[in-house]
Amino acid sequence: MSRDLLVLREGDDVAVATRDLSPGDAVAVPGAPGAGPVDVGQPVPRGHKIALRPVPTGGHVRKYGQVIGVATTDIAAGDHVHSHNLGFEDGSREAPLGGTHHDLPVPDGVRPTFRGFRRADGRVGTRNFVAILTSVNCSASTAKMIADQFRGGVLDEFENVDGVIALTHTSGCGLVPDSEGGQVLLRTLRGYAAHPNVAGLLVLGLGCEMVPGAALSARSGQVADLGMPGIGAPDETRSGLLAAIADDTVVRSLTIQETGGVRASVRAGVAAIREMLPLVNARKRVECDVSELVLALNCGGSDGYSGITANPALGWASDRLVAYGATSVLAETPEVYGAEHLLTARATEPAVAKKLLDRIDWWRDYVAAGGGTLDNNPSPGNKAGGLTTILEKSLGAVAKGGQADLAAVYEYAEPITQRGFAFMDTPGYDPVSVTGLVAGGANVVVFTTGRGSVFGCRPSPSIKVATNTPMYSVMAEDMDLNAGVIVDGTATVAEVGRQIFDRILAVASGQQTVSEELEIGAEEFIPWHLGAVT
Repeated sequence: MSRDLLVLREGDDVAVATRDLSPGDAVAVPGAPGAGPVDVGQPVPRGHKIALRPVPTGGHVRKYGQVIGVATTDIAAGDHVHSHNLGFEDGSREAPLGGTHHDLPVPDGVRPTFRGFRRADGRVGTRNFVAILTSVNCSASTAKMIADQFRGGVLDEFENVDGVIALTHTSGCGLVPDSEGGQVLLRTLRGYAAHPNVAGLLVLGLGCEMVPGAALSARSGQVADLGMPGIGAPDETRSGLLAAIADDTVVRSLTIQETGGVRASVRAGVAAIREMLPLVNARKRVECDVSELVLALNCGGSDGYSGITANPALGWASDRLVAYGATSVLAETPEVYGAEHLLTARATEPAVAKKLLDRIDWWRDYVAAGGGTLDNNPSPGNKAGGLTTILEKSLGAVAKGGQADLAAVYEYAEPITQRGFAFMDTPGYDPVSVTGLVAGGANVVVFTTGRGSVFGCRPSPSIKVATNTPMYSVMAEDMDLNAGVIVDGTATVAEVGRQIFDRILAVASGQQTVSEELEIGAEEFIPWHLGAVT
């Protein structure tokens, strides 16, 4: 098979270059025996598109068997197809409300397991963290000072504790708690407080904020007027926080104003966590069925290979998990726009499809209010990697979701309660998107990247998969797996998918990701900020 071009679907107007092509090169078209080679007329960078046939101005250009845009000028066979001659056209796409079903038979043999931390509420954690969760940005610096006291070798004697992390953010005051933005923040903070990867929790507030620590008490969205004690014993805080989290989570709460300021709060916070550590360390990993995994699917710094290598390989792994009864959740609503019809067709019932379409309509209004359109995406880095329009990017992005039926659609940070394949409404901005998924309960993340994102996540580990070998070779210390071998011709999508699946189980059992080795992830906790700040 030619290594110069990849044709993704029969009838596509473009192919993807697997190497830099120069004017005068004659490249064979795979899957077209007897057809003559395409004469390259312009430089075509690796990962970019080359025209296989002429397309007149205004004509549709197809890739993946789908329209990715319209020609803004006449395109000749052999031309480089990109932003200079391909434009966005929203067009019309029929979005079926279900009707497409793919059987995902359970593979024969022994069911896979992993070693996780089973919590009192039945959920399973893949990590065992103590988290300092701030109710407001005003307590962020104090939280980091407390966490810094547990760096280095301080935790060496607590072999079952994965770390002490400060989960800080830029909000918590100046917004109305009952507003859309206030509810999104509350839902996110409560999701992290209740996360199965958090066994010890210190809620740290200032004391006068609009979103007090007591507001993290329930999933219902109601703000409890419980006040905030100083360092509370478990029974004193249980009525507030443990309405949302497991009974075996060790919880303390603290406010800076009542405790006596920053220095006093650091001392009190450190003392509280030191008391927690033996209790958290007493938790041990046990054998758990693969169905207890909740996988977050995300991508960042995508390129022309994302939809060809890493994303479909991740889709293979996602389908395998779903076949075993586990949960897998796709996200980034602006990055499925243009391919939403491929997801709604797989909905288990019309209401699920309709909810996804409603969220896309919300996004149209949201970006329009900000003076933009959904085609503001792809980013400059995406375009440098060969992606031209959001339609093209989305068609590659949805490949992360495999072929499984779409069982549920969640709002941002909403608790993930249904097994199977689902979608969560999030922005495309990587840390904000993954924050919502983890708040929903994802206990492991797989993150694909073509340009070389160094994203990490805590408390849920993030496995990074490179889409191409050249980038992987340069940034191997920041990548966990290389899916570029698919284009290199040394592995298939299924073979790399199996590698991803096996790595998910290993990481869920405690194997560190490269991001964890660097302790990357706490700063990437970024709740989605919506609404007015007064």
